[in-house]
Amino acid sequence: MPQKPQSSEKFIQEQINMLKENPECANSQYNLGVACMEQGKLDEAIEMFQEAVSNSGRMFEAYVNLGYIYFQKGDLEEVVSMNKKAVEIEPRYARGYANQGFAYLQMGQADEAVEALEKAIELNPDIAQAWSNLINAYIQKGDIQKAVEVGIKLTEFAPDFPLAHNNLAVAYYSAENYEQAIKHLDRAVELGFQAHPEFEKQLEPYRNK
Repeated sequence: MPQKPQSSEKFIQEQINMLKENPECANSQYNLGVACMEQGKLDEAIEMFQEAVSNSGRMFEAYVNLGYIYFQKGDLEEVVSMNKKAVEIEPRYARGYANQGFAYLQMGQADEAVEALEKAIELNPDIAQAWSNLINAYIQKGDIQKAVEVGIKLTEFAPDFPLAHNNLAVAYYSAENYEQAIKHLDRAVELGFQAHPEFEKQLEPYRNK
């Protein structure tokens, strides 16, 4: 598949010239899409990526980039749709499932988020962000014990990932285990995480008990 290009007027012109010679060149359309995306020209990038996927049946990266653009635009349903198309082409693309899970989480669809995030982790256990989102998905689902279990696993293999400790702190707080909630929130802050002031305020009464 094409490599992510450097944005430059020269490079863009080269791709345009290639398209003049071959209007159905999916690689050039993809490269122009990336260049437009990097320049913040999101609508133009969408057009280029859509043309790329229409001319190539294997360009799952274009769908992933479309998902990113739709996330920037706040269209979470399209984020899910684009990443579903990406994993239809490349079923073992873990981040496609992770992206779906995050979008489902933002939409409050906890069951769908859990399913997608667990699939992402099954395919690639090293995506710490997927684990972190899975903690929140289980909290949203109301399965606090499972949220704690996932958080413990995440902090074991990614002990210096601040968001892992923050989300585990939230899970422990939901489980009314305030000692562990304080411990992990403090660790998150030590690692550079900016804790939510309201969450810190909620934990404050339990610090001196």
